[in-house]
Amino acid sequence: MGPVDDDAAAAEFHEFFEAHYAELARFARLLTGEAEGADDLAADALLALWHRWDRVRRADHPVAYARGVVTNLARTRIRSAVRERRRIALFWAPRGGGDGYAVEDPDVSAVVDVQWALRKLPFRKRACVVLRHAFDLSERDTSLVLGISVGTVKSQTSRAVTELQRLLGPDKPAPQVQVAVAVQHGGGRQ
Repeated sequence: MGPVDDDAAAAEFHEFFEAHYAELARFARLLTGEAEGADDLAADALLALWHRWDRVRRADHPVAYARGVVTNLARTRIRSAVRERRRIALFWAPRGGGDGYAVEDPDVSAVVDVQWALRKLPFRKRACVVLRHAFDLSERDTSLVLGISVGTVKSQTSRAVTELQRLLGPDKPAPQVQVAVAVQHGGGRQ
């Protein structure tokens, strides 16, 4: 089915777009680690929502539905990027050691450190910790967005925070990780 022709539905979608576009773009940025493509990913998600607006507007949680679409698009984008990097690696010899994400300057802000650490997490753990700590979603709402059980959200979030602490070192306790993720979100929780 194509876009909705009803003027009321179009106005409703426009209101949804205005209310949630920036949040979806921030969410995409946190999931992918890329500022450049986050706006495009959020726009692609909203375009997909527009094409299914009749179904979305009847959903119990339209914002959760939208976050799920962003999650799926981000996962697809990340998988494509990984495949592309693997293809490039077949043709070019590795240069130097490391993966390019090492942070050695002690003056680097916590936000940069957390961005680096988030990129190291597997996608589901990253999505859980971002939704729980940066977007302050409940475990139930996070499970709706990701299409997983509440128990899985709890375990993945716990493991992700533990892994972030390990990656960031003993001098950055869990509250520091949560604050840095919240700062990366855009200045705090809304």
